[in-house]
Amino acid sequence: MNVARHKAQCTICAHENSAEIEAGFVNWESPAKLAEEYELADRTTVYRHAHALGLFDKRKRNVRAALERIIEKSGEVEVTASAVVAAIQAYAKINAQGQWVERSEHVNMNELFERMSKDELERYARDGKLPDWFTETVSVPLATGQDDGEEG
Repeated sequence: MNVARHKAQCTICAHENSAEIEAGFVNWESPAKLAEEYELADRTTVYRHAHALGLFDKRKRNVRAALERIIEKSGEVEVTASAVVAAIQAYAKINAQGQWVERSEHVNMNELFERMSKDELERYARDGKLPDWFTETVSVPLATGQDDGEEG
């Protein structure tokens, strides 16, 4: 579609609140509610505008906003606990760029020890102190006394 032609004919482009309408769409607000709130013809006006300006890609990357809305509403509507947990789990797997990231809970400790330098291995044998990169990779307190400030 020709963007210049769209802008010349679009009621949203000419609307004094066009930025708010676009932000609402990108943040997963209902196109029907946006049309009603901003006195537009109907939801197809919002969809047409979104298609013309490429707002669907921005909206897809912002799926976290939709999940945030579901999680926020969990106290206001009758939902099952499993639905809230599922929304929270999905939210935790989406990074800031809107990409789904599968996180693995499995860590091969042998591989981590093999990555340690000779000095790091000697320090661990002597003091029981693991390198910072090791504990950040595992991201759980290990049974070395490090989680409570002890030196092992």
